[in-house]
Amino acid sequence: MAEGAGAEAPRLAELLATGWRLWEEVEAGTEPSSAAPAVQDKVRRGLDALQQAAAMVAQLDLFSENEDLEEIASADLRYLLLPALLGALTLRQVNPSRRLEHLESARGHFCRFLRLCKSYGLGSFALPAAAPAPGPAGSPPPPAAPGGLVAMASARQAKIERYKQKKELENRLASMRTFVESGQADEDQMREFYILQTQKWINISLEEVESIDQEMVILRSRGTIKQSSAPPHGTSRQVRAPLKPFILTRDAAQAKVFGAGYPGVPTMTVDDWYEQRRRQGVMPGQSVPQRTPAIAGVADEELQKKQQEKKEEEDDEEALQKARNWDDWKDTHPRGYGNRQNMG
Repeated sequence: MAEGAGAEAPRLAELLATGWRLWEEVEAGTEPSSAAPAVQDKVRRGLDALQQAAAMVAQLDLFSENEDLEEIASADLRYLLLPALLGALTLRQVNPSRRLEHLESARGHFCRFLRLCKSYGLGSFALPAAAPAPGPAGSPPPPAAPGGLVAMASARQAKIERYKQKKELENRLASMRTFVESGQADEDQMREFYILQTQKWINISLEEVESIDQEMVILRSRGTIKQSSAPPHGTSRQVRAPLKPFILTRDAAQAKVFGAGYPGVPTMTVDDWYEQRRRQGVMPGQSVPQRTPAIAGVADEELQKKQQEKKEEEDDEEALQKARNWDDWKDTHPRGYGNRQNMG
């Protein structure tokens, strides 16, 4: 620890406690959305406190890759968590236009935390690979890593093991937290508590880095699609002429008879219709004009002709006899007659 660290320790511990508490409040909050002003205010204040604490840790040179875990004071182990808490709160920022920037920043914090833990031998895990680099404009997203079902099964098994370890760590931390926060824990218990916290955050960081990589690929591919679909600078989209309506009928003659099959476009206004009816002699409160004598005569002649044809058909003896025979046969042969095998 650098000279003057003793005077800075209370201030550093207070900043870490504030940032940690605000992260826990955001994580366990009951707000319906992370974008709520109250949530984002806690995120902003938590980031501010943790960034100040991280700057003080760097100035005091508390950690070095050349020293072992046993050389770190038990009270200083908690400051190993600063990069992980910074990454977690960075992910909680809600700003769609800067989402990719927040993801890259959070990934950097998590990877810095994992490298630090790896150098001190805290846990056996593989460091994440480099972040997926953005491809050239118009290029598709990078293909999935080879390995097939074997790689997928290994990744799934690793997630299951991390989940089990995380639950076990949470149970042990819950039983020790009261003693540590109340100041009743001795140095060995405090040391074990913060080492367990560090191991818990190792699992969280590995999961978050994996999720961040997937989201970054999606966001970059979405941005590429938008760029490729946008028209070149200085050009405008060609204005298309409106489509002409068409009628779904077999031919034009059928369309004239049956219409379009759906409500058509109005062909006249209400005033035009009223004027047409007035010229026809039909005004409101009046009935349709009676037929003229000439039209009535034509209709009477047609009716007489139909009646004459009907009378001639009735006088046809042959047709009449045939109808009578059919009635007699039905009287002597009821329905189902001759069906002895129940085939009906």
